[in-house]
Amino acid sequence: MFGAINTPRHFNPIASVALPLFLIGGLSIAVGVQSGIVRLEGADVTAPQTISVAPGTFAYRQPGEYYRAGYAVDGPKADETLVTPVTIMKYQVSTQDYDACVADGACPARESATPSRPDMPATGVSHDDATLYARWFSEKSGGLWRLPSDVELAFAAGTKFPDDALGIDPDNRNPALRWLADYEREAARKRSKEPKPLPYGSFGENEHGLADFAGNVWEWTTTCNRRVDLVSGGQSVATEACGVYIAAGKHRSPLSSFIRDPKSGGCSVGVPPDHVGFRLVEDRRWYAPLLFSIGAL
Repeated sequence: MFGAINTPRHFNPIASVALPLFLIGGLSIAVGVQSGIVRLEGADVTAPQTISVAPGTFAYRQPGEYYRAGYAVDGPKADETLVTPVTIMKYQVSTQDYDACVADGACPARESATPSRPDMPATGVSHDDATLYARWFSEKSGGLWRLPSDVELAFAAGTKFPDDALGIDPDNRNPALRWLADYEREAARKRSKEPKPLPYGSFGENEHGLADFAGNVWEWTTTCNRRVDLVSGGQSVATEACGVYIAAGKHRSPLSSFIRDPKSGGCSVGVPPDHVGFRLVEDRRWYAPLLFSIGAL
């Protein structure tokens, strides 16, 4: 009998050492930055005021659009645990700070007539713009900064974070109940609008010291919008739309990443935000410098 013929594999000595060297190099950079031995660049910008929320567990309603048997239902709410502190800017990024990025040629100009001041939140900026600013600010400050996820922003916002649930029984098949509840909610949101961005402190602080959340400026997150179809047996089918991100404020709004003025379009459901801006979290994970170096942060 003839046995199977095994084709010999060619040994690639370069490939065999490239990955370990890359990982060792990345880890060295990470350790150096975290220890303060290595900095991304000199600190050319003023350090922002931050608040830090200790690790803990909180009740968190999942973002996205949920459906059961073709009917819209509230997203599930469950305990969420963060195992590391969340260090986040106390105030939203200001017009003055964002304009410094524009002047440096690293960010596109904002679509807002708000004057360039250190106490005015930058609005008229897209998710893409905010991501560019985070990278520029990281390089200038020597730290590692990024947009928060929806769960991180919810954790820091505490009692000021909205619960978008309508409170309708998910097993109720009467669409009129949901239409009525949704109409009442959207009408209430329209009545609460403010016409222009206001200076820092205009909307107070929450129990953690986070300022102005849920005022008239919604904030970008890194969380992609998704549609989830719930079926029997506890199973679900999720369709995620990255390129459409959650902006959070008085309520959650899914917005396309390029939208600067939400009132002009781009909000997939409900009343659009009055304005959209952002604040950043400091990423202190030991491997964050490696993610930054490969453009994944």
